[in-house]
Amino acid sequence: MKTTSNKVALIPKMYCTLFGHDYQVSRNVTSHVKEYTCKSCKKELTTDSNGNLTELTPTFREINTILERVYNSKTERLRDKSVSSSIYQHV
Repeated sequence: MKTTSNKVALIPKMYCTLFGHDYQVSRNVTSHVKEYTCKSCKKELTTDSNGNLTELTPTFREINTILERVYNSKTERLRDKSVSSSIYQHV
């Protein structure tokens, strides 16, 4: 039974070896940083500080989580500031 599951697990990897990975965005961290997952073999990548794709390690996953939190709070602050300044312009 174990050999059957090993063969099933090899099929997506063989497909990716022959035809290449089919990455899809699995998470938008910021407007520039994203996480990608291969539809076939489930390999995960992310964008590093230079804009290159690199394997998504636990360290990169943690960095992306913190970066997403900082990015979201900054965009929320800017949105609130924009709304409040537009109110003052119309008065």
